[in-house]
Amino acid sequence: MTTKRTIAAVSLATIAALALAGCSAAAGTEPTSKVDAAKAASATDFGGIDGLVAAANAEGQLNVITLPPSWANYGKIIDGFEKKYPKIKINSANPNGSSADEVAAAKSQKGQATAPDVFDIGTAVLDQNLGLVAPYKVANWADIPADFKDPSGKWYYDYTGLMSIGYDSKQIPKAPTSFSDLLGSDYKGKVAIKGNPTQANEAASAVYLAALENGGSADNIQAGVDFFGKLKKAGNFLSVLPTQATVNSGETPVVIQWSYNNLAWGPDGGSAGNPNWKTVVLPGSALGSYYNQAINVDAPHPAAARLWEEYLYSPAVQNLYLASGAYPSTLAAMQKNNTVDAQVLKTVGEPPADFVQLTAAQAAAASKVLASNWAKAVG
Repeated sequence: MTTKRTIAAVSLATIAALALAGCSAAAGTEPTSKVDAAKAASATDFGGIDGLVAAANAEGQLNVITLPPSWANYGKIIDGFEKKYPKIKINSANPNGSSADEVAAAKSQKGQATAPDVFDIGTAVLDQNLGLVAPYKVANWADIPADFKDPSGKWYYDYTGLMSIGYDSKQIPKAPTSFSDLLGSDYKGKVAIKGNPTQANEAASAVYLAALENGGSADNIQAGVDFFGKLKKAGNFLSVLPTQATVNSGETPVVIQWSYNNLAWGPDGGSAGNPNWKTVVLPGSALGSYYNQAINVDAPHPAAARLWEEYLYSPAVQNLYLASGAYPSTLAAMQKNNTVDAQVLKTVGEPPADFVQLTAAQAAAASKVLASNWAKAVG
């Protein structure tokens, strides 16, 4: 893979051209009528994909949580699922929530029809709540690298972006070239991150990148906490949760977040985007963090939850992740199998060779540092 520092967005026309077909209904045995969907470990337990579809159709609904339409192309992904499976209605809750919000909803709504069926969740929060997830292996399990999944199927990586800086070029005429730039007077009251880093993986990843850019490492993220302390002291840190609306209004002129989110909020996001919004991935170590897919062990719609995972890991939907600027977990397999959209990959660019991602152990340690020191440094 070659390092790519400039992240290019894919036009909406290109994205729309991608097939929205999900997993193909592979031929199998006759659908199994008496399967306990909550315990099914693969589509084989339903007698094949056809049996899984029948069981999911019978449930008729799927509850997802914290999936904003602009995030990693989830708007198109959700629409595609409902078109492919019109008997299943998707209920999307708390689209701007955090990984911690997902866990809180699963616990507080346990046994209720409104509980989330599936999670799209950060590693640190997931590792603290493994008792909430059920094992399930999608049909193309082999396409997910071994170190990208739990051997029993409790979780599997879905996609990652690169941590980037989005900025309104009308308010910030010169692109930032380092984190130290953000401490300057031009950034007074202008720099925001996506929530509280003790709860939200994207916000925590902004701190991790600050650590890498300021003498720290994946094993020492205190340098990132210290940087944000300096940013706060300089009056440059903005305690506002950034959204498309705050970017469009100019309330949050600088946002440190995943590249695919910054791209979606700019001109390539269509008429809803900010035409002055630009995205920069700083030189140096590129930071990524795969999110995890997992099924709620107490999912109110367990068959639909499993069908959703089959759909997400189909090449068509993995290509939709890619079209947003997010690198899907099965990218290497798709390149080998010629199922990747080559034009989209060329436009987005290969993942960088010096990609840094915290391991589960490093993320757990970083989480403890944030829990102990973030409030003291930033408030």
